[in-house]
Amino acid sequence: MLKNDLLEQWDRESFFHPSTHLANHARGDSPTRVIKTAKGCHITDRDGNRSLDAFAGLYCVNVGYGRSEIAEAIAEQAHELAYYHAYVGHGTEASITLSKMILDRAPKGMSKVYFGQSGSDANETNVKLIWYYNNILGRPEKKKIISRWRGYHGSGLMTGSLTGLDLFHQKFDLPLAQVVHTDAPYYYRRTDEDMTPEQFTDHLVAQLEALIEREGADTIAAFIGEPVLGTGGIVPPPPGYWPAIQKVLDRHDILLVADEVVTGFGRLGSMFGSDHYGMRPDLITIAKGLTSAYAPLSGSIVGDRMWKVLEQGTDENGPIGHGWTYSAHPIGAAAGVANLLLIDDLNLIDNAREVGAYLNRQMQGALADHAHVGEVRGEGMLCAVEMVENRQGRQFFDPSRKIGAAISAEMAKRGVIARAMPQGDIIGYAPPFCLTRDEADTIVGATVDAINVVLGA
Repeated sequence: MLKNDLLEQWDRESFFHPSTHLANHARGDSPTRVIKTAKGCHITDRDGNRSLDAFAGLYCVNVGYGRSEIAEAIAEQAHELAYYHAYVGHGTEASITLSKMILDRAPKGMSKVYFGQSGSDANETNVKLIWYYNNILGRPEKKKIISRWRGYHGSGLMTGSLTGLDLFHQKFDLPLAQVVHTDAPYYYRRTDEDMTPEQFTDHLVAQLEALIEREGADTIAAFIGEPVLGTGGIVPPPPGYWPAIQKVLDRHDILLVADEVVTGFGRLGSMFGSDHYGMRPDLITIAKGLTSAYAPLSGSIVGDRMWKVLEQGTDENGPIGHGWTYSAHPIGAAAGVANLLLIDDLNLIDNAREVGAYLNRQMQGALADHAHVGEVRGEGMLCAVEMVENRQGRQFFDPSRKIGAAISAEMAKRGVIARAMPQGDIIGYAPPFCLTRDEADTIVGATVDAINVVLGA
């Protein structure tokens, strides 16, 4: 394709890309790829290169690309009412309808939905509500949040602190003091290789109890966790993990925040990860799958017991002092309504469960015996392949070799986009829910070929 514009030059001169090596990009040492069109599970760039997007953007284009039903809902809403705020009791048909649709699908015990724009700002909202809640209850010291190493909860100040990945802390003076971390339920990386999954769960529970004892239960307000670790490695929890954690939190009157930005609305083959794993959250964070990223929208679903205290707080202190200009933006809400209807009408959660299980089986069958594959794991339409230098003793590659990035790059040459996850040589997959079995086979084939090129058969 002939290019007669300055788009790539403008990109390097003008555009600050997130999660990018800024100097390399500005110098032209890393490529600029301008995405032009997309349909189903595929994207096409301005040069005509077509790729199967096995990561659904960033785990977010759940219904697939090019859904005219959502585009038309956005356009109709923009023509009718492009914007109005949600302050002081104002709403729109779309925002009110979407709130009802979310609560109809949410786990039992949830009461209201507060809308934002991203998972990061939703978790910032959650922290503020948790602090407000404990102040209203006369517990000003009960403010610390327990998160997990390798968890991902955003990249703001508090949310970047909740995130347990070094990349999001380095040189940003994070984490802030109100956040404490405990170990992730990452069975493959357990320190004692002889532990069974059940023993590992017991170990994590004992570790959490020790942390609470050390910090003081009267200082700890909440525990936040993804039902399945996402950016930290796509790691399903070991058996019994969430019910066991829930018992500890109940015993110490600690709120549970379920960060369902990735898992909400069907990615695990269930509507919510909280129901999938028997969690009983007080707050649920939603974003990506709420609109399938056709428009920016996030939410904090507030549970019954928290909501009663928030009402009490406004009776005592007047209107709650929290809000965003774009809260419940009507265009985002219209996209959310159309998206959830489409998920239902096309039975996409059933497909995510069935084809996701097929993808995981095929990946396991193709790579389980590979000398450099430590583990293939997944749940629903999530899958990960963890690479190791030596399977004996779980010897990992030197990070400077960037094995995961090299495999991902080789897959891209074969027309498949997978993600090299941070803090480990882990290849991650989170395709759109409309993935077919043939497309799943294409993903597996590209993975095997890329691994063999980088590391040998």
